[in-house]
Amino acid sequence: MHIVIVEDDPRIRDFLQRGLTAEGHRVESFSEGQPALVHLVQTARQPASSPLPVVILDRLLPDIGGLEVCRSLRTAGVDCPVLMLTALDSVEDRVSGLDAGADDYLIKPFAFEELLARLGALARRHARPGMAEPQRRLRVGELELDRDQRRVTRAGRAIELTPKELAILELLMASPGKLFSRERILASVWGSSEDPLTNVVNVYIRRLRRKLDDGHPGGSLITTQRGFGYRLEAPPEAHR
Repeated sequence: MHIVIVEDDPRIRDFLQRGLTAEGHRVESFSEGQPALVHLVQTARQPASSPLPVVILDRLLPDIGGLEVCRSLRTAGVDCPVLMLTALDSVEDRVSGLDAGADDYLIKPFAFEELLARLGALARRHARPGMAEPQRRLRVGELELDRDQRRVTRAGRAIELTPKELAILELLMASPGKLFSRERILASVWGSSEDPLTNVVNVYIRRLRRKLDDGHPGGSLITTQRGFGYRLEAPPEAHR
């Protein structure tokens, strides 16, 4: 999913950026309404095969308010889904947000799981006609990941993973056989190009490999190319 965050609070913006990137989404962020508005209008003019971004829009912004951003998008004919995120929680506030063209309204503080569910629902409702649905189940050999249920199995055996382990696995499974550098995994899962712990990716890959391969005779799914990174692919016998 392509998500655009418009939020002036750097703590909330960074939290959303890291959390949504760790979930495997492509995320852009803005701290002001005007540059976000220009970007969204330009994005909407791209070919119809490009997915519309889902917008997380703060109501109170330092230049133009979220209500004005939303109204301007609708006036320009931009139909991207908008989730308004704000601390203003009165009925009048919610109604004014929806009247301005927002599709949904979430009050701060919020649960990240609820935010994810609302974003997913908005993206499904606003999918452009003819646009391919994202693959909901990833399969590599006997390994399967159900993206909706966040469940992983290998040869029918359920595998319990932490959110970070699951994010790494989803990244690797989405492009089987592709070599991912340590830096690419850091940027996608942790939202950072620098590793303050120096070996956090190595540690998580070891844990993930141990869980995937535990008690399975089919060989390891994740391989290391020393000095370059990691790839996930089915062992040769799985292709026979």
